[in-house]
Amino acid sequence: MERWVLLRKGGDFQAMGAHFGISPRLACLIRNREVVGEDQMERYLNGTIADLYDGMLMRDMDRAVDILREKISEGKKIRVIGDYDIDGVNATYILLEGLERLGAEVDSDIPDRIRDGYGLNIELVERAYREGVDTILTCDNGIAAAEEIACGKRLGMTMIVTDHHEVPYVETDGEKVYQLPPGDAVIDPKRADCGYPFKGLCGAAVAYKLMEALYEASGRDSEELDDLIENVAIATVGDVMDLTDENRIFVREGLAMLGRSRNLGLNALMECTGLDKNHISAYHIGFVLGPCLNAGGRLDTAKRSLALLRAGSRKEAAVLAGDLKALNDSRKEMTEKAVEEACRQIEGGPLKEDKVLVVYLPECHESLAGIVAGRLRERYGRPALVLTDGEREVKGSGRSIEAYHVYEGLNRCAPLLIRFGGHKLAAGLSLERENIPSLRRKLNETCGLGKEDLGEKVVIDMELPFACITEAFVKELELLEPFGKGNTKPVFAARGVRPLNLQILGRNRKVLKMQAEDLGGTRMEALYFGDPEEFRKVLEQKEDGRMSVTFYPGINEYMGRRSLQIVITHCQ
Repeated sequence: MERWVLLRKGGDFQAMGAHFGISPRLACLIRNREVVGEDQMERYLNGTIADLYDGMLMRDMDRAVDILREKISEGKKIRVIGDYDIDGVNATYILLEGLERLGAEVDSDIPDRIRDGYGLNIELVERAYREGVDTILTCDNGIAAAEEIACGKRLGMTMIVTDHHEVPYVETDGEKVYQLPPGDAVIDPKRADCGYPFKGLCGAAVAYKLMEALYEASGRDSEELDDLIENVAIATVGDVMDLTDENRIFVREGLAMLGRSRNLGLNALMECTGLDKNHISAYHIGFVLGPCLNAGGRLDTAKRSLALLRAGSRKEAAVLAGDLKALNDSRKEMTEKAVEEACRQIEGGPLKEDKVLVVYLPECHESLAGIVAGRLRERYGRPALVLTDGEREVKGSGRSIEAYHVYEGLNRCAPLLIRFGGHKLAAGLSLERENIPSLRRKLNETCGLGKEDLGEKVVIDMELPFACITEAFVKELELLEPFGKGNTKPVFAARGVRPLNLQILGRNRKVLKMQAEDLGGTRMEALYFGDPEEFRKVLEQKEDGRMSVTFYPGINEYMGRRSLQIVITHCQ
């Protein structure tokens, strides 16, 4: 059941608007995004690369920089070990590029999702040792790999960890005791003893910070790394980080760079997927480019995605981009089948009553578990974990809602698990098959979720009469971009809207076009991309033919004609 909630943040929006040269309405929308005070507002509207924090504020950054400078000068062999998702691949690329440009002897390794599992493992460490590696540098993993890091140390290698995931802990008498791996340097902004001002960076951003600090310490201009900000942006959006503070700057700057990118692989992927380089948004990263880059690690090897980013010719780039797009198309079909089976299980049995969904899909490709879990979370408004059969044990991925910290939930079930890791809204795990019922029971018993936490909550920024929608206002809304998690597209609402002249359009007949008239008598062209029949059912229940709607305004350009329109997102 949807719950509509109208935000009511206080502030002198007239004065704020006058100070920053924006409308009071836009000032109100920015305040709704928890941006408070002139400094934060200035950073939100006008933040640039110059406003990014100094990476040396991270705990152990100085140690990592000193070690890497020494290893480079001595010609020691460095190996970057990343992860197989979009964040890990881009983090690996950033470290490889940064170190190579400094003349380091460096290569990389990325675990195979099926054979190796997530993150560092003993085989990767021992393989590095056999191949004469002196120093292992992790990215987007390693914080939970205490045993593997210790193994590397025993073999005489230098071990540097860069990560952004939660630091493992054990809870004793209600107190968390954090357990860091025994690396020579362990960089993770989520360390309790790390004074870095922003904890929400992705793995690629942490990697970029390390390279930036290394360049400055080596007497090189860190602006040489500016082209890698587009990779930080791709990883930040693709790993679904909050688009606040530094992340907002990284993504805004990175999106602008993508339009003029010199990376042959990224250009080939944009061309292959039919994207206009001059109009790339966070949406295109999240739903077009990102899934293709992730498809390598899901159905083949993430090394293919890394090879795309490092392609040396247009021909090589075009072939790799085509391969990744084909893999992603295949992934989409497999995902639809898995989602159908998961919904059948939930609707047809006791799972429907659970507050935390634990669905076992033995036939589902394990790389799709996270995507399916995300779809279940959206559909049912509840945390969802999808478990599949791995080669040796059951593996799974979880996606959560704001009211539930899935990593802490799994930590309470640690005795039932072989391993687990992640953060508040996403996690990975493995366990023995016989422990699945116990895991489901324990997660639900300890979740602490009430009815008010479940189901979709539609947060409305403001009521907006149609007469207030102008081209100037629609243009001004662009100042809020990029949109994404933590900086969502504004939601406007209107009561008493009368839908007129309804037409169903589209190849799949899933688009509803209409004229919408509000209580003030203003009419707007409107589109609805939900289920047309559901919309009609809601309308038929209204005796006066009027309904409440949420919407977002835009400009429709067709055959050289520009007209204002709204896209209706919810109705009741």
